[in-house]
Amino acid sequence: MPLGLRKKKNKSRESSNLVENEEVSGHVGGGVGKSAVNGAGLPAPPANLRPKLVFHTQLAHGSPTGRIEGFSNVKELYNKIAEAFNLSADEIMFCTLNTHKIDMEKLLGGQIGLEDFIFAHIKGIKKEVEVYKAEEALGLTITDNGAGYAFIKRIKEGSVVDGIKVICVGDHIECISGKNIVGMRHFEVARTLKELPKDQSFTLKLVEPMKAFEMLEPRSRGGGAKASGENKVCTGRETLRLRSKGPATVEEMPTEFEEKAVKKVDDLLESYMGIRDTELAATMVEVGRDKQNPDEFATALDKALGDFAFPDEFVFDVWGAIGDAKEGRF
Repeated sequence: MPLGLRKKKNKSRESSNLVENEEVSGHVGGGVGKSAVNGAGLPAPPANLRPKLVFHTQLAHGSPTGRIEGFSNVKELYNKIAEAFNLSADEIMFCTLNTHKIDMEKLLGGQIGLEDFIFAHIKGIKKEVEVYKAEEALGLTITDNGAGYAFIKRIKEGSVVDGIKVICVGDHIECISGKNIVGMRHFEVARTLKELPKDQSFTLKLVEPMKAFEMLEPRSRGGGAKASGENKVCTGRETLRLRSKGPATVEEMPTEFEEKAVKKVDDLLESYMGIRDTELAATMVEVGRDKQNPDEFATALDKALGDFAFPDEFVFDVWGAIGDAKEGRF
């Protein structure tokens, strides 16, 4: 996974990463290799032979425009953004693409279009909430930023949490009943919430993203159907694929099969595990692309993602979803 924090650059270097009133056009990019067509990724070429990709970024609550380059995963990306704006990478909660709003459909996941503009959401107000668990399910869908922060991606309408208006989509969950959960993956946080006893109260310590004045608005549940194509992360013909292990790679835009399969697998992750993670879903689709049967797929999945300990029923449904996408049955 990602590297640790790097030292902040001095003022003269920092200013070179910021530009005022710049018209943002195509980006030419930093420190990545070109992947194989099947998306599996190849060893990164020597640094002097890699394309130089440069992306533009702003803080979501308002800032000058910065330029960042030379990152291979999400944590390195956060370090680059932190260096550009002279802040700690620990302050960055998550990023959205092409919008400054807290829009979970535009959340930066495992891919960035080469024309995408990155908005970084940093920590804002802290809050502590007492929740009475009247039902087994709280109605929360959890995701994480790939750098140790789990946050709320969706709130189910009519659920226990839906009735607590101070809890909002985008809130980072810092503590559950006094237990610090920073550094836990989304599936661990979802499991911790699920295992809390019913008919008892517990406390949540949350941190909401910093908002500019014009962004203050009623909270979103983070769900809702959108027209086909609105959920696409990329706007260019190629994307930068960030990986938790190995170098980032430049790949062609996802095919229709990949988009449909990833969306279905992401839906299954939410249904079975209470999480959403497009990078994880894309990895599972990639693993299952050339497998001939469920057993072969399960073996490959254990090898690639053994930490998750997926239940057999879930693995079988994912295999079926990938097969449906291949046959165009969605």
